[in-house]
Amino acid sequence: MLKRRTLLAAAASCLLLSPLAHAEYKAEYTVSTVLPAAFPWGQAAEKWVELVNERSEGRINMKIYSNSQLVSGDQTKEFSAMRSGLIDMAVGSTINWSPQVPELNLFSLPFLMPDYAAIDAITQSETGDKIFSAIEKRGVTPLAWGENGFRELSNSKIAIDQPEDLKGLKIRVVGSPLFQDTFSTLGANPTQMSWADAKPALTTGAVDGQENPVAVFDVARIDQVGQTYLTRWHYMADPLVFGVSTRVWRTFSPEDQALLKQAAIDAGKWEIEKSRGEVAETLEKIRERGVEVIDLTPEQHAAFVEATQPVYENWAPKIGEDLVKEAQDAVANRNK
Repeated sequence: MLKRRTLLAAAASCLLLSPLAHAEYKAEYTVSTVLPAAFPWGQAAEKWVELVNERSEGRINMKIYSNSQLVSGDQTKEFSAMRSGLIDMAVGSTINWSPQVPELNLFSLPFLMPDYAAIDAITQSETGDKIFSAIEKRGVTPLAWGENGFRELSNSKIAIDQPEDLKGLKIRVVGSPLFQDTFSTLGANPTQMSWADAKPALTTGAVDGQENPVAVFDVARIDQVGQTYLTRWHYMADPLVFGVSTRVWRTFSPEDQALLKQAAIDAGKWEIEKSRGEVAETLEKIRERGVEVIDLTPEQHAAFVEATQPVYENWAPKIGEDLVKEAQDAVANRNK
């Protein structure tokens, strides 16, 4: 009898260590994104789901809910919903999460990152690690970086190549006070609205312009709503973050946590390489549709940098002056 009990106990221990031990896992884990699979953002989420499903042999089932539908279209509420466990996972924007994580405003500082090497100098360094720590302290476990791309400026009125050209223009911006400050400093009239409301506003002329990565401009066919001028000013980049609600993260075994994280890292690298590699082709398609694409000269770019310096004076203390200085140093030393 004792031997039989010992065998049963051993069998039970093996069961606890097997995939069957994770029967408490949800039948479906929700993954929130703002943009669907037609955009690089949505493709990043799809790749993550695909890799996790494949590597877990179907044990971890993730389903994507795009267009911020889990928060009724209000993308700025995504982080809070994750923190409370209403959303399990997300591939989220640093912009949309910044109201809850002030350090994420770093990426929205105007003209901080002039090129891809500058983005990488921040995200793939101790600075990036500190930003991940700030996210984690607020209830979401960050796993990897993705990329929404440099946000460029389009409008229906004028070929913008100097700060003075923005004066009086009504520009749609996302729900971030820093964006309001940047465009107000340049003399524009920033109007905050969700992406769902942006295209109708451009159609009616309620706003004159908007700012988004060229992939969004292309797929959303923003040229069809009178946006005939596109200025490539690289004024900010929008890294994406693969994240899991910490409440949900703690329910996974260490092995599955490692699986989820590595799948996110691999999906992020794949998406970053893909989105960067498609920019030239995307711009060509935009030009073919009659949009005038304006590339700034170094002197013109410098004028915008100078004009937006007051934004740093206002926002560096809110973000963390040491973090801002560290990021600036990382960018300055990126090619050394």
